[in-house]
Amino acid sequence: MNERISIHPRICHGQACVTGTRIPVHQIVRMFAHGDSIDDLLRAYSSLTREDILACLDYAASLAEEQFTPLDDALLAK
Repeated sequence: MNERISIHPRICHGQACVTGTRIPVHQIVRMFAHGDSIDDLLRAYSSLTREDILACLDYAASLAEEQFTPLDDALLAK
């Protein structure tokens, strides 16, 4: 999806991580959601760049916009 986000079954149990690190996307997004700023995250993770953090947010947004049909709705439509 994005060259800055990678998923490998042997790294962090297959969770999406910032490429070249073992920093899971969910950890960056959660810290951001809890009030940390981009500068806070850059200080906490010296190996990250601003673009890495923005890629984490973009990845999370992509997951949030995926469409799905709940099983109950699919069964009712038949």
